[in-house]
Amino acid sequence: MEEAIEQQEDAPRHGRLGHWLTLSVLPLLVLALLVAVGLTLLRLPAIPPEHLPFARLDLERPVGLATGFQLARLRADPSQCQGVLDLSALQSRPVPSRRTGEFCGFLNAVEVTRSTVAYSAPVRLTCPMAAALYLWERAVVAPAAAKHLGSPVARVDHLGTYSCRRIGGGPAGMPSEHATANAIDIAGFRLADGRRITLAGDWNDGTEAERAFLRAVRDGACDLFRVVLGPDYNAAHRDHFHLDMGMFRACR
Repeated sequence: MEEAIEQQEDAPRHGRLGHWLTLSVLPLLVLALLVAVGLTLLRLPAIPPEHLPFARLDLERPVGLATGFQLARLRADPSQCQGVLDLSALQSRPVPSRRTGEFCGFLNAVEVTRSTVAYSAPVRLTCPMAAALYLWERAVVAPAAAKHLGSPVARVDHLGTYSCRRIGGGPAGMPSEHATANAIDIAGFRLADGRRITLAGDWNDGTEAERAFLRAVRDGACDLFRVVLGPDYNAAHRDHFHLDMGMFRACR
């Protein structure tokens, strides 16, 4: 009987001891686990900013998984867009905002004054379009020219940026992205060695290398611009790439 009573008295003491050990050891185990995870993370390479959707866009970085999203974010933040341009090698000057028609005009636009290549005519675009165009020149066009043509691009020939009109140029329909300087039509490329590559002449009838180059710059544009239309889309685009940063999404 006395032994049974002693065992009953010892039971609460053992329970209290186990409870105390749990409270004391568990935090130490959690701390050790956190330290181990932290040390593991320190040894992992940092994720490049071009793969992080909410990182600040850096126009001098490679094109990454999140670059298209980062470019799209610039449309909602004009001051951030100008800051992104200022931190790059692209040189531009602001174009005063103005309304030129019922659905036409400039807002948050810049004129490119110096870039990685020359242009056949002045380039006045919305800030996000200018940012995307610079990335395309640097990260898509330049390496594609080196790979397929063996000569750098010296000049890009374009058919225009701003034009107060509707899609298709008719009297009805949705306004074109050109109506707000949010698009550019690329007609061809002048190489440093004197060669000229055009959409009209070389998309189907150029050399294998010229055709590969044009398709590479089209495919790369689809990672940066919202809409990319070319000769494969319709006859109206047989001689140029239409690139824009509008609300729709297309790569044709």
